[in-house]
Amino acid sequence: MNKNSIKQALDAIALVDKDVAKALPSFGYPPPRIRPAGIETFFSIVVGQQLSTHAAASIMKRARELLPDITPENILSKTDEELRSIGLSKQKIIYVKGMAEAILKGEFDPNALEALDDKAAIETITALKGFGPWSAEIYCMFSLQRQDIFPSGDLALLIAIQKLKGLDEKPTPKEAQVIIQHWSPWRSAGSLFLWHYYHGIPT
Repeated sequence: MNKNSIKQALDAIALVDKDVAKALPSFGYPPPRIRPAGIETFFSIVVGQQLSTHAAASIMKRARELLPDITPENILSKTDEELRSIGLSKQKIIYVKGMAEAILKGEFDPNALEALDDKAAIETITALKGFGPWSAEIYCMFSLQRQDIFPSGDLALLIAIQKLKGLDEKPTPKEAQVIIQHWSPWRSAGSLFLWHYYHGIPT
């Protein structure tokens, strides 16, 4: 999604959602978020699980020093101690090594995801240990640039919906899916706007 496609999508959402239409002039359009497809992004998704953006960036910087070329072979060539030294937990080491092994065994092919529809791509990614729906949806949004993804398990999105819609309580992921169902087929741009809105609303 580039700037133009995000604007077009959000303008279309604003036509069917008065709350988005009201918020857009004040908050503006969010910038694109594009991440390269492939193993390095999957590696960074594991790194970022349950960490702040700043902490994850620090670990990825050390990871690129340890692994200038992040390939399955290079990941598996490192000992657990070496991977732990850059800040990976025991569990995350299991996840990245499991992914590397799955690629080498031909059980998982990141390059094949492009040809799959959203549902199949998400199912393929979540078959990997350590990759839940949120991780798969984020990859589909930012790396595959899919247009109609809403990561309903994202806490910031749920809080943003609560504020945007003036709800008394934060919606559950299932409730949020229903609330923004009419944003389809532009839910990825809608999600970008919700993150943008979340960071702009007063705390």
